[in-house]
Amino acid sequence: MPLTLEQINAASVADLTEQLHGVYEHSPWVAEDAATKRPFTSLAHLRQALVTVVREAPREAQLHLLRAHPELAGKAIDPQALTTESRHEQVQAGLHACTPEELAQIQELNAAYRAKFGFPFILAVRGPRGQGLSKAEILATFARRLAHHPDFEEAEGLRNVHRIAEIRLNDKWGIEPTLGNQVWDWAEALAQHSEQDGALTVTYLSAAHQACAKDIAQWMRNDCGFDEVGIDAVGNVVGLYHGENDQAPRLLTGSHYDTVRNGGKYDGRLGILVPMVCVRQLHRQGRRLPFALEVVAFAEEEGQRYPATFLGSSALVGTFDSTWLEQVDPQGISMREALRSAGREPDIDTIATLQRNARHYLGFVEVHIEQGPVLNGLDLPLGIVTSINGSARFTGEITGMASHAGTTPMSMRKDAAAAVAELLLYLEQRAAAHPNLVGTIGILEVPNGSINVVPGRCRFSLDIRATTDALRDACVTDVLAELDRICQRRGVSCAVQETLRIAAAPSAPAWQSRWEQAVTALGLPVHRLPSGAGHDAMKLHEILPQAMLFVRGLHAGISHNPLESITNGDAELSVQAFQRLIEQLAKESR
Repeated sequence: MPLTLEQINAASVADLTEQLHGVYEHSPWVAEDAATKRPFTSLAHLRQALVTVVREAPREAQLHLLRAHPELAGKAIDPQALTTESRHEQVQAGLHACTPEELAQIQELNAAYRAKFGFPFILAVRGPRGQGLSKAEILATFARRLAHHPDFEEAEGLRNVHRIAEIRLNDKWGIEPTLGNQVWDWAEALAQHSEQDGALTVTYLSAAHQACAKDIAQWMRNDCGFDEVGIDAVGNVVGLYHGENDQAPRLLTGSHYDTVRNGGKYDGRLGILVPMVCVRQLHRQGRRLPFALEVVAFAEEEGQRYPATFLGSSALVGTFDSTWLEQVDPQGISMREALRSAGREPDIDTIATLQRNARHYLGFVEVHIEQGPVLNGLDLPLGIVTSINGSARFTGEITGMASHAGTTPMSMRKDAAAAVAELLLYLEQRAAAHPNLVGTIGILEVPNGSINVVPGRCRFSLDIRATTDALRDACVTDVLAELDRICQRRGVSCAVQETLRIAAAPSAPAWQSRWEQAVTALGLPVHRLPSGAGHDAMKLHEILPQAMLFVRGLHAGISHNPLESITNGDAELSVQAFQRLIEQLAKESR
């Protein structure tokens, strides 16, 4: 019989430990310590309590937990050495049926891994979807993680321990995260459309891009029960689920479906698929809300094919620039031509009709993968965005004097690269002095550089972001002033050009609070964090109150990368949080 929260909350410590036997491998102390955190209000609450126990435990206890896990396949030839749970998981991944060559490779990796880290390689072999990783995926992950720093890999091992525990708890409760699975499956289906073999690349109005739009529209119409579905003049896919009456206001939500080159499956797309699942559930229940739900799959946000960005959301806020239509891609195809080829109407007057009237909308909310390491590092599935950082970008070039690396004394050099390096270190220190500020020199290029020549020129970039415009601008002022001082002291010159300045988009307090209430209702702690990346929400911020929910990414939160991923469990929680937000909004609206 499946376990229930009532049983867990009413059990003695000994009984609770027995009920949770096997969730954490050979480590009953985790369940024992979690007993003090009762009563649990949800399975998510229980899971987080177990995670917290491990996080707060002494490092030696954490290492003991890691060492309690078996090696992958190394003990597959001795089934008695595996717990029931581990044996089931390794069998499901096919590790019981390794060829002699595969077994030798895994044993070689096991030996190298244990020698480097002092504990066995731990991987949730049932994977982020729960159906099991292939042996090829396991071997590739094994080899990749063997290169990690020991401190990072220790944390990654514990994260996999928690994922294993989450799957085992679901088994004990007889729970399948069906809503999260649907998000996962749709994301996988969209990822089949790409401009590159072996990499996910979907740029604006490409054949892959149009195929994604077609799939999203079809799912909205046929699977989810939206009342109105269409693809607008710039390629946005728009689905409308009517409210209780024709006069009902609308809640706007969504994100983008284009990708960077060789990107991930969830950046942007998660924020489309989550509300789609919610609409599907409402339709199946035959329910209407006191407001309509408008879900927009924005056609473009990444700026990969054309220099302009936020093309889809710009059309909705009325800032689509007519000159963008004349921009050309690397193949010389103008945006106007691309729109026409895609069956869209490349007419600025038609595009202008896409602007939304803010009076008809309650606000804008967006679910998004975090694209960073914070939630992953804290072992938290969800986070509340406080502000989308304002950013300023510059390109620059320092000119010094190219000279012989062997004959030019150090005191007489005019090294352009050294000047940029000094600026980089200053920027690092200046940005690190404030928790809501970041600064990056992502480009540091010596044109025609040579190993035996003191650099006479160095091109560089500056990217400075902060939660408020004032904080960002103060840093910009200081960095540019320091650049002048460096150049004067070193006898070099510099030319700098500002290329971008975007205002910060603080979350609307009422909408941020609704996300916080939704997360709290799931039994999860509220963690607030800024977004360093730009999002469609920052465009909608120009006309509507907005707030965002972040979802934890795997692999230290890496994004814009093929390793970008989430679990079906976290996807499930994001759907549930969205459902709770709209239910709360419905109560407020009646």
